[in-house]
Amino acid sequence: MQILIRVESELPLYRQIMGQIIEGLAVGRLRRGEKLPSHRDLAEELVIAPLTVKKAYDELEAQGFIETQRGRGTFVSARLPKLKMADQREEIDAAARKLLSLAYMVGLELRDVIAILKKAEGELMQGAHAGHAGGGEES
Repeated sequence: MQILIRVESELPLYRQIMGQIIEGLAVGRLRRGEKLPSHRDLAEELVIAPLTVKKAYDELEAQGFIETQRGRGTFVSARLPKLKMADQREEIDAAARKLLSLAYMVGLELRDVIAILKKAEGELMQGAHAGHAGGGEES
C-alpha cells in the first residue's frame, strides 16, 4: 500500500499516516495479517522522521489495528477492532456538519457536496481494487 503525505496539510503527518492505513483497511487495500513496512523503511520512503511513523504505528497498535511481532515486523491485526455505529455516530455527524459548513461558506450546495462524496467514494474504491491488482507481494 502506498502512503502519500501532504506537508502543507493542517493534519499532523502521523495522523495522515494513521488515516491512510485505516482507510486502506476499510476499503480492502490492506488485509488482515498483511505485513507493513518497518517504521524506519516507511520514514525513509516518505522522507520524514522515523519517530513520526513510530508514533502513528504506536497509536494504531494501541487502537488494535496493527500489531508488532518482535523480530518479524509490523502486521495488520488478525482481529481488527469492532467499530460500532453507535460509538462512531457522533464523530460521523460532526464530520458531516463540518463538511457542510465549509461547503456552504464557499458557495456550494448540498447537491455539490453529494457529488464530491460520490467522487471520493469512487476514488476510495478504485484504490481498493488497484491495491491488490498486481497479485505479487511486496517485500
